[in-house]
Amino acid sequence: MLAFLRRRIAGEYEVDEFGFDPELTDKVLLELIRPLYRHWFRVETVGMHNVPGDSGALIVANHSGTLPFDGLMLQVALHDDHPGRRALRLLGADLVYRLPVLGHLSRKSGHTLACREDADRLLRKGELVGVFPEGFKGVGKPFSERYRLQRFGRGGFVASAIRAGVPIVPCAIVGAEEIYPKIGDLRFLARALGLPYLPITPLFPWLGPLGLVPLPSKWMIGFGEPIRTDEFDPDDADDPMLVFNLTDQVREVIQGRLDELRLRRGHAFPPFF
Repeated sequence: MLAFLRRRIAGEYEVDEFGFDPELTDKVLLELIRPLYRHWFRVETVGMHNVPGDSGALIVANHSGTLPFDGLMLQVALHDDHPGRRALRLLGADLVYRLPVLGHLSRKSGHTLACREDADRLLRKGELVGVFPEGFKGVGKPFSERYRLQRFGRGGFVASAIRAGVPIVPCAIVGAEEIYPKIGDLRFLARALGLPYLPITPLFPWLGPLGLVPLPSKWMIGFGEPIRTDEFDPDDADDPMLVFNLTDQVREVIQGRLDELRLRRGHAFPPFF
C-alpha cells in the first residue's frame, strides 16, 4: 500500500489516451467491488473460453437491474476469471460522463463514451470492448418484463466490429433483474433531476438509504460462441441490411442463452426460496 501511494504521489503510473489507469483499477476499484462479485452475488461464469485471450473482441450483453451493477460484475468476471485477466473497456451513455465523480471514475477504470470513434479505436488496438445495446430501455425496464430483451437500436456496435474485423461475443447475464425489482417509476421527479427514470422498488424509497442495498440474487454470466466478422469487407459496415441482420442474430443468441441460464440457475435466492 505504501509503495502504491508513493507511486501515485510521484506520478509514476501510466494512463492511456482514454484515461484508463490500470494500476488504480486493479489495486483499488476492483478490490472494492470484488466482495459483491464473490460473496453477495456469488457470480458463476460459463463459456469463458469463448472470449479471446489477447486480441480484440466486442462483448455484447443484455442490460438490466435498475442500477448498472451488471457492467461492474462483467468487468470483474473478465479480469478475475479469464486466464488472460482481460480488462473490459465498456462503452457508456453520455449521462455517465456528465456526472463529475462517476464520469471520472469510469474513465479511470477503462470505460469511455459510446460513440463510433472511440469504439473503433479501442477495437483496432486489440482491446476487449463491452456494450449494452438495450441502453436505458434495458436497465430501467419493469420487473414484469424481466429477461425479455429490449430493442437493440440501430446496430452501431455491429458496424464497429465489422470495420475492425473482430468477433462479436454474445453475453447473457442472469441475476441482475432481481437486485432491484422495479415496480413503479417516479417520472415527474426523474424529469426534474434529468434522469431517465427514478425507480420504485419493494424497498426504495420506503426504507431510505437501506433501500439502495441490492438484493443478494444468484448470478450467472455466460459467454456464447464468437460470431466472426472478419469475413466481411470493412465497407460492409455501411450496408444497413447486413448490419440489421447481424444485430438481430446477436439478439436472438443472447435471448436463447438467457433462457438456458435461467433454467440452469434455478431460484434467484437460494437457499431461501
